[in-house]
Amino acid sequence: MTSEHTGTPDDEAAPLPRILCDTAALAAAAGDDRAGALWRLAESGRQLDANVVRLPPGHRVDTHREPDLDVLLLVLAGHGTLTAPDGEHPLPTGTLTWLPHGSTRSLTAGPAGLTYLTVHRRRPGMTIRTRQS
Repeated sequence: MTSEHTGTPDDEAAPLPRILCDTAALAAAAGDDRAGALWRLAESGRQLDANVVRLPPGHRVDTHREPDLDVLLLVLAGHGTLTAPDGEHPLPTGTLTWLPHGSTRSLTAGPAGLTYLTVHRRRPGMTIRTRQS
């Protein structure tokens, strides 16, 4: 499917696609003992949050539940295990996993560690609420 571009004046103000990082290089540069976020999406005006996270061999993200957001998790390097109420699920490199909001899960890195990308809708900013009587 093709469309003819009309070159409207709004095109000049429209945001442009951008290359953000080389995830293969990030994963390769992370040492075995490096833990935590290797990269975060930080562009202004974004509607998504995204992170590249590294878990060293044997480390884990404890069991938790995300009540509000669906999350996509893509394994970039290494291997790990997703544990959910229905059991353990292997996460080899290249596995794309949907973690629906409300689901309970934990992640454990394998012997080579686990490097993964998460993407979800951006959380709204913190707000101060008044206490309901």
